[in-house]
This record gives sequence, structure tokens and C-alpha cells, in this order.
Amino acid sequence: MNRPAFTKLPDRSVEPIPDDLPGWTKTAGSPSMRTWIEYSSEDESLISGWWEATPGTYHATYDDWEFVHMIEGRIVITAEGEEPGEVGPGDAFVIEAGFKGTWEIKENVLKHFVIQKK
Repeated sequence: MNRPAFTKLPDRSVEPIPDDLPGWTKTAGSPSMRTWIEYSSEDESLISGWWEATPGTYHATYDDWEFVHMIEGRIVITAEGEEPGEVGPGDAFVIEAGFKGTWEIKENVLKHFVIQKK
């Protein structure tokens, strides 16, 4: 497959994944999420898109590395054995492969992400 050298995001024609992602379990409240995967590398080792979620808490387990740029909302992220950290609009951060912990979604969230798969 021949890809263009430049791809503009977002691609709002992509249908969202309406289900909770694998490795994410609700632990408080009734949060929901939707995920748009707008770009995949040819070997699918790199994906990018948008994610939105409503308030509540998830326990998350990551197999892959993720870069996040927060657009809207607030989240308190607590890795097991570590102090919590809060992120909000404009913040950028990385989640390392092997992360286990909670995402307490305080306000509706919209984030842009890039995931590098193992």
C-alpha cells in the first residue's frame, strides 16, 4: 500500500470504537469512552487518533507506549506504587508500556494520542 508522505489529522470521517478498550475496567462511577483511530502505519506498529471519556474511574493496563496531548477535561492518573498526577487541557505526557493503575476522569476528556505497539 502506498501512503502519502503527509497526512492531516483529524479525519472526522472515521467511525468511533464505542466500547471500552481492552485492559480498561470500570472501578468507580459509570464512565464511557469512544476511540477514533485515524492513522495506522503500514505494519500497524504505530497508531494515532482521538479518545474521549466521561467522568468515572478506570483501572488500566498498558502493553504499549503512548504519547498523549490533552485537549479538554481533567484526569488524575495514578500508577500502582506511585503518587497521583493530574493532567488537563494543553498538557502532554507519556504512559510507558507496562503501566498499571487508575485513570480518574474528573471532567469529560478529549485527547489526541499516538501509540507505539511492541
